Parts: sequence; structure tokens; C-alpha cells
Amino acid sequence: MKYGLYFGQQKTEFPAEWQSQFIDYDALKAFLKTRMVDASVRLATAFPRAHDFPWAPKSVDEPSFDALLDQRLALVGKRTPEFVRMLDAEVEKFNTFFVTVKDKTKAKIAHALDSERRPEIAECEVALKDLLLLERFVFLNFTAIAKALKKHDKWSGLHIREPYLMRTSHLSFVISTSLLHLKPELMARLTSLHSETNEAINSLGLSANQSDMTSTTAALRSMIVGSESADSTRVTTPSSEDLKQMVVGAQYASQELGPLVGLLHETQTVMISLRGPHGTDIIGGVFSCLANHNCQVVDFSLSRLHHDVTFGVLVHLHNRDVDLFSDLAKTAQEWDGTLSFDVQDAKLKASKLAGAMQYALDEAPYASRVKYMATVLNERGLSPEFLSEWLNLLLSKKISVEQMRRLDSHTSLMCVEFRLSVPDTLSPEEMQSELIAISTRYHTDVALQLDNVFRRQKRLVVFDMDSTLIQQEVIDEIARATGIEEQVAAITESAMQGEIDFKESLARRVALLEGTPVEALEDVKRSLRFTDGAHYLCRALKNAGFKLAVISGGFLPLAKYVRSELGLDYAFANQLKVTADGKHLTGETIGPVVDATRKAELLEVIAQAEGIAIDQVVAVGDGANDLLMLGKASLGIAFNAKPRVQQQAGARINQKSLANILYLMGYSESDTTELQI
Repeated sequence: MKYGLYFGQQKTEFPAEWQSQFIDYDALKAFLKTRMVDASVRLATAFPRAHDFPWAPKSVDEPSFDALLDQRLALVGKRTPEFVRMLDAEVEKFNTFFVTVKDKTKAKIAHALDSERRPEIAECEVALKDLLLLERFVFLNFTAIAKALKKHDKWSGLHIREPYLMRTSHLSFVISTSLLHLKPELMARLTSLHSETNEAINSLGLSANQSDMTSTTAALRSMIVGSESADSTRVTTPSSEDLKQMVVGAQYASQELGPLVGLLHETQTVMISLRGPHGTDIIGGVFSCLANHNCQVVDFSLSRLHHDVTFGVLVHLHNRDVDLFSDLAKTAQEWDGTLSFDVQDAKLKASKLAGAMQYALDEAPYASRVKYMATVLNERGLSPEFLSEWLNLLLSKKISVEQMRRLDSHTSLMCVEFRLSVPDTLSPEEMQSELIAISTRYHTDVALQLDNVFRRQKRLVVFDMDSTLIQQEVIDEIARATGIEEQVAAITESAMQGEIDFKESLARRVALLEGTPVEALEDVKRSLRFTDGAHYLCRALKNAGFKLAVISGGFLPLAKYVRSELGLDYAFANQLKVTADGKHLTGETIGPVVDATRKAELLEVIAQAEGIAIDQVVAVGDGANDLLMLGKASLGIAFNAKPRVQQQAGARINQKSLANILYLMGYSESDTTELQI
């Protein structure tokens, strides 16, 4: 609902004589719409988007840039004062009426609180209703003033809202605090009267509306905060002849008090944003203002770009204390900040706040959404071209960006984490081909994960060995030492591409090693080259409390060596059979073959042994025989993998360093540096 319609509807809920005293919001808006648009000095938005500002006029009818500025400055210099005079007249009308009604309301309240007499419940309720109505009248009109000023600033290009609101801080409707001080006393008196009436009803054996009245009394009592006049509001116990009259009053109250309690609970929701170069001072200044005006902080958001900070806070304002806004304007002025705020009534909001926030400030407030975390990564730097296409892809899928966090600390931007709000009708599988395509075009990895507690609570990481933790295929290294490298390499490549069964390929390759001296394995150990970042990654994970394992389709002596070098907890691989004298390989293996199925089984066995849920397991590999293991883990990462593996894996990294895995797990570079202990 547009604010003008809402404002008009709210006016109709007031007595007829009040309605003509409201700010004429429609007239102010009409003036701005008809008189200010063509005077705006905010030239970037004053013209159509496609408008071009040439260096020199293209025709004699087109004004030069300086002439255009001169023309518009003259217009806005004339029309802004006209608008201010028009608004001043409306504010003075509203403020004069406020003073008149305020004096009458104060008289009613004073009469109800007179300690020399015993007031009726209905009398106190009428006084409290009048007070609440006046508070609402003030807040609605103040909101209309703020909205009109916001439109002026938007359409004129001049910023007068904050100084104008500071002017209003000298008017009666802002500085009159006596009514606010009287409200707790009046509620205390009502509470006392209701308590005594409940006792009177009980003494007469009556029960009509008793439970309703008891809850009403409790509600009123709960809203009396720190009343300093509790003793003065206590009334004497009624005499027996007064009891029946009090019961009549109580029955009247039970009909009237329901809406009254609703008014007492009613709050205004205010979105406040303050931006400027003094971070902690700005935050402290906002909270200082809120503390002085009985506000409830519902949520907040903070973003920083070096010295510049933007602090946003969502608050409930309970007592309609409009002096809050002039205080905020003064705080903004003190700290060289830019203030913006928006006042929203609960009826105006798309999503009502029922007890707890349905949406946090840093969330996109759309229904039927699922939260994902996307990590984009390129060791050579994220290009503007990639980021532009990536954001256009998100827009095309109606995906909202809720947060962006830089994870790296390099001189150029290398890794960014995006929290995304994704329509629940869109699955990651549907985006897979597009993500692979954009990744391939820009040599930039995009990993998409559900943003849940398990994403941030991984406890076990399982690695393939060959071409993952180490850069070589160990069987090829053994073959190189024995002169059969080409035959073994051909079989290995065919297996990695998924063209032949792994068990068959393993049997063929091992058979070619018959007669190879066992000492060749020691030579291979010395020739192994660990993948960039392997030691850094494993050290960080171990210091963070992870369990680590290598599960390899290679051979156990080399897997154990890798386990020892990297400080892993487990090593599983194929066991080569040796001759009786222990000097040569027989060309066979013994025990279960560690193929794709066995890798997935071993992952589960380790997780169960450590008491770790599958949702807390990460698997990393590069070959077709890793696919079942990658699919079993909650985060399966294809590391510099074959095309088929990349297409089927949940996440991909095509960068040199294994340490980039830490980014996908949510660790920043500063985090991982701290973990190198």
C-alpha cells in the first residue's frame, strides 16, 4: 500500500474535528510532483536513463551544460523555499492543534489521578485512550512530514530533511514530555483499580469476565516500567456499599479494555541507517539515541569499506517519541554522517513481525526461498567481466544476493563468498551446466552449497592420493623406474576417464610390475611431489580439530608415507603382493581392491568410527573412481579433475593450490594463517 493511501485511511479512524488538522500530505506530494521534477539538480536521475550529456550542445535549441545548471538552480532555488513555506504552514497548524488537545488531555489525566477522589475505571480508560490517540496523531503526522521531506530531497536533489527535522525539535509536539511521564502513573492507577475490583468480585462470589479482567490487569501491570509514583496511585479499599457499583464499572471495562490493551502494545517499526567515516562513534551515537528514547532493538547490520561504515538498525519505538529523529540528525551532524530512516507501521509491512523477526536485516525478504553459499575463486584474480556475468546469471534466475564476504588477503580480489536467497523451485542441479560454462570461460571456480549449520561444522576430510595430495600417479612412477611407463600410463588414463573398469585396469597395471624390486618403492617415495598447498591445508585442518584420511587406488606403502608426511590420521590403499623372500613384486595384490565402491565404504567406516555424521564429511578427488566417494560426502570436491568428474561432482576447484579448499569450507585467509601453528 502506498503511504498516501495508508495515511488517508488512518485519518478516518480519528474524530471528525481532528481530521482537518492533519498534515495535508497529498497537497505536499502534488506540489513536489508537479513543480519540483523539472527543477531537480540531481541530473543523473532527472533525465531518462538513455539520456546523453554531450560535451557541447547538438543544436541551437539545446542548452549548454552550464546553462542547464543555471536554469535548474534558479528553479530549485525558487521552488524549494515555496515548498518549505507550505510545509511550515502545515506543521504549525498541526502543532497548534496538538497544544490545544494536549492541554485538555492533561486535565483529564490530572482529574483521574487526583488522590482526593476515587475515579471510575471507565474514567481512567477514557483518559488513557485520549493520550494514546494523541500519541498516534503526533506520530502519523511526523511520519508524513519525514516522508514529504524525503520526496523533496529525492526529486529536487537538495538535502534538507535532517536540518528541517532538527528545526521541529523546538516545537511543542516534540519537546512536550509531560504526557509521556503521566502515562505510567495512569496505567498504575488502572492496574490498582482492576486489582481491587477483582478482589471485590471474588468476595461477592461473582465470576463474570473474571479471567479476562485478571489477564487485562496483568497486561497493564507488565507495561508499567519503573513508575516512580506507585505510592501516589494507590487508592483506599472500597467500602462494602461501593462493591456493586464497582462490579458494574468492571463489566463496562471488560468490554472496553481489549482494544485499549492493543493500543498499549502497539509499536512503530523504524529502519535507521547512518553512514560515515567514524565507525565506532557512529554505532555508539545511534545506540545512545535509542537508549534515550525507550526503543527496542530488533536487528542490526554493519558493513565497512576501510574507514567508511554503514550501520543499519531496526527498532520498535514504543512511546511514539518523535524527538528520537532530531537526536539522530544531530548525531549524524556530529560525526559527519549521512542519516536515512523509514518509519513503517505494522499494517504497511509486507511481512508482519509476530514475536520474532521472520527476516533478518541482511536477508532478502521473499517467501519460498532456500539459502545457499556460493564461493567464487580464481588465483589470478576475479575479473569484473566474470563478476558481471555471474551477477547477471543470478538475476536471470531471480536469485538475491544477501551478503558478500571477501575471504582472501591478496593484493587483487581472489575469492568472494556470496550468501544467496534462491527460489525453492530452482535446484543446484538445474544450474550445474551454466555454472560449469561460466567457470570454464573465465577459469574461475564457483562452488554452491546449502547454507546450513553442517556447512560450518565439518569434521572429517577424506582425500584421494594420486593427482590430488601428490602430483603424480604412483603406479606410473614405479613403471618409470622399471621401463614400462608408456604401457602403464595408457591403462591408467583409460581408467581415469572411466573407459574401463577400475579393477580390470588395476589388475592389468599391477601385472606389468611383476619382478619389480621392492626397493623401487623407496625410490618412488623420494621422487613424490606434493601438490601445492597440501601441507598448508592439512596443517590448518589438523589444528582446527579435523580428522584426515587418504583413501587411494594406489598402493599402501606410499599411502602410509603420505599419511606420515602430512600428519593424516588414516591411510587406505591396495596392498602389493611380494615374493617369499620379500625382494620383488609378484604382479598381484592381496586383500580387498580399493576401487570406487570400496572408497565410499571406507569413508563411511571412518566417519562411523569417529562418531562423525556424513553431513560433516568432505571428500576430495580427481578421477572417475572417486565419484562415489565424492557423492557420499556432504561436500564432494573435484580437484583439477577430468571433465566427467567435474560434471558430476558437487563442487570443483581448478586452481593450483589445495589450500583453496579452505575457502570452500568458509575459512578466510586470516583464519587459515592463524591455524598455521
